[in-house]
Amino acid sequence: MSDVTDQMVEDFARDGAVLIPGLFAPFVEELRAGVEKNMAAPTQQMPTLKPGEKGRFFDDYCNWDKIDEFRRAIFAPEVAEAASRLMQSPRVQLFHDHVLVKEPGTSKPTPWHTDGPYYFVEGRQTVSFWVPLDPVREASLRCVAGSHLWEKDVLPTRWMAETNFYPGDHDYIPVPDPEAEGMRILEWPMEPGDAVAFHYRTLHGTRGNTTENRRRAFSLRLVGDDARYVERPGPTSPPFPGHGMTAGERLREDWFPTLLS
Repeated sequence: MSDVTDQMVEDFARDGAVLIPGLFAPFVEELRAGVEKNMAAPTQQMPTLKPGEKGRFFDDYCNWDKIDEFRRAIFAPEVAEAASRLMQSPRVQLFHDHVLVKEPGTSKPTPWHTDGPYYFVEGRQTVSFWVPLDPVREASLRCVAGSHLWEKDVLPTRWMAETNFYPGDHDYIPVPDPEAEGMRILEWPMEPGDAVAFHYRTLHGTRGNTTENRRRAFSLRLVGDDARYVERPGPTSPPFPGHGMTAGERLREDWFPTLLS
């Protein structure tokens, strides 16, 4: 039985983000163990802090096929069922996993951004689960309500260099300042195993972790029935070199397994 209520489905469709308490609660200890394995042997990690910035911000992804603890949580039936309900899609397919750890005193915020433009997949039926593995208050995920319905995507940028992610002038809107512009920002105090579900086009970010505690988060990106591969004007993130797909295709199932159909 899904943990997703009819009200959550309505809220997700309207706001592009919703809290699902306890969705990953049965997997918290396993996911913590998986994060430790990931941090000991990262595969895709990129620099996240500039010289002189305090703390440590660990950011790595695409490890589900190497870390059994991640795989068991990802392939749990209740996770796919929750995604299916929110996306209103009978089909649920894995895109990628993502680990983000802000150690105590890491003041750097995660900048406002939307994930969709960085990806080589597009569709109305998309969902990410952001799952803290430690209690969070100030360092919780923040989402701008309704931003997934904006007419244009938000400009993707490189967080370290603060430059455009793709070359040339493309049809994006500048990254907004939601607080200055009076936008409705959704954020929740969360316990380990709670999940914020948000659409790939939802504008989101987090504050820095100025507390004395770690903030470990596991994130899972899934797609639904209408998701298709699209060409971008440059390398995407994650890149998945050699995938061999062409525009309009579903994501290949040997690389992106179907969790529910």
